[in-house]
Amino acid sequence: MTQHDAPRPGRKRDATRDCAILDAAGEVLAETGYDGMTIDMVAARAKAGKATVYRRWASKSELVIDAVACLKNSSLDLDALPDTGTLRGDMVAMIEPHTIEDAERKLKVMGGLVSMLSTHPELADAAREAIVEPRLRANRFLLQRAIDRGEIRPDCDVETLALVSAAMVAHRTLLLRKPVDRAFLISVLDGVLLPAVGLAPHPALAG
Repeated sequence: MTQHDAPRPGRKRDATRDCAILDAAGEVLAETGYDGMTIDMVAARAKAGKATVYRRWASKSELVIDAVACLKNSSLDLDALPDTGTLRGDMVAMIEPHTIEDAERKLKVMGGLVSMLSTHPELADAAREAIVEPRLRANRFLLQRAIDRGEIRPDCDVETLALVSAAMVAHRTLLLRKPVDRAFLISVLDGVLLPAVGLAPHPALAG
């Protein structure tokens, strides 16, 4: 084999293209659902060639699993959660436009996965870890901190209470197809969660 015949090293994989493709996959999945999603759609959204996508992911399911896992990058940092001195104050401080938008985006992706979850356990695990668990971990953390400072009863069912707001947001977004805004989240906090832990709501502070 001559020097000219020697194989040339492949082009280095461009990680920025991976991010663009995964973002596009998440967007298409949220819009069409898994069954309606195609690699062509993702490639067009990412402005990439279909071959480029297939070089990175051998199948649509592999692409979707990575796209869902990528959502974990926007997870809440427990060390950065607000500490206002009260459970209500902490919860209200977490209601920001970017967190609402992020939660809605993740739920729409979850909605797109429904047809796959029962037959692809690995995807269900990835979706739970990337979409559901980050918010539940934050809620558990805030509830446990309220218990530790003696604000709420130590026998509160933290696991169940952590699910309350997430479940109501999912119901509103996926089933009622209504937007989630600050007013709705505070109504859940004051009307459901605080009474459940034995705290009186503070309507004057709402908004």
